[in-house]
Amino acid sequence: MTNSMQNNSIITDEKQFAQKVELSLQKKFRKTILSKFIKAIKTYDLIKPNDKIAVCISGGKDSFLMAKLFQELLKFTEIPFEVVFLCMDPGYSAENRKNIEINAKNMNISLTFFETDIFANVFNIEKSPCYLCARMRRGHLYSQAEKLGCNKIALGHHYDDVIETILMGMLYGGQVQTMMPKLHSDNFGNMELIRPLYLIREKDIKHWRDYNELKFLQCACKFTEKNYNENKDEPTESKRKKVKEIIANIAKEDPCIEQNIFKSVENVNLSTVITYKDKQGNKHNFLEDYDK
Repeated sequence: MTNSMQNNSIITDEKQFAQKVELSLQKKFRKTILSKFIKAIKTYDLIKPNDKIAVCISGGKDSFLMAKLFQELLKFTEIPFEVVFLCMDPGYSAENRKNIEINAKNMNISLTFFETDIFANVFNIEKSPCYLCARMRRGHLYSQAEKLGCNKIALGHHYDDVIETILMGMLYGGQVQTMMPKLHSDNFGNMELIRPLYLIREKDIKHWRDYNELKFLQCACKFTEKNYNENKDEPTESKRKKVKEIIANIAKEDPCIEQNIFKSVENVNLSTVITYKDKQGNKHNFLEDYDK
C-alpha cells in the first residue's frame, strides 16, 4: 500500500470514528446528555446572539464531551454564535500533550493551543497548590480568550461537581454556596464564564466515554508525573473525593439525596436564615427585622 493510500485510510478511519461519537450523542445519549446540555443553555441563558465562546479543553472527559456537544448544537441552533476550541498547555509532559492532540484529531475537534509555565510556578508551593493552579489557569484562559475576540469561556463542570461544591462549602467552609452556571469576570471586562454541562451527571459522561472506547487524561500535573487514565480508579486523597464518597454512600439508601442537595440552593428561604450576605457583600442578621 502506498503512503497516499495509507494516509487516505487513516483520514477515513478518523472521520468514521468522529461520526460514531457524534451519532452516540444524537441517539444513545440524547436524553441523558444532549438534551440536558440544551436544557442548561436555555434554563440559565448561557448563549446569546453573536457570542464568541472559548470552549476550554483540559484533556479530560468533561471538556472533550463539551466540545462535541457544542459542535452538535451548531448544526441546528437558530442562535448565531461562534466557538473556538481553546487548549492551554500549562506544562504537560510530551506524552500527555500527545494524548490530547490524538483525541482531538480522532474526534474532529480543531484545537487552538497556547503554552504557559503554570505547573513550573506552582510545583514548589506547599500550601494549596491545586487551588492556586486552578486560579492561574482560569486567568490565562480569560486572557487568551479575550485576545481571540471571545466574550465567554466555557468550562466543563457537571452536575456532580455542583452538588459536591455545595456540600464542601457546608462541611469545610462553614457556608452555603454553590458553583454558579454562569459568572461575570471580575478582572476581564465584559468576559463571562459559563458551565453548559451543569445538568449532566458524571456517570452519564463516563458511560459515553466507555461506550466510545475513549481514553482521556485525569490528572496530568507535575505533582503526579503520570499519564493518568480515567478508566483506572487511581486513589487521590482530597476533600472533594471524601465528599463524593459521602454522597454516594447516602444515595445508596435514598436516591433522592443528590437531587435534594442540588435543589437546596434553589429553595433558599431567607426568613429561616440567621445571617446572609447580599450582592454587595453586606451581612444581614435576622434580628434586623425580627420585631418589625
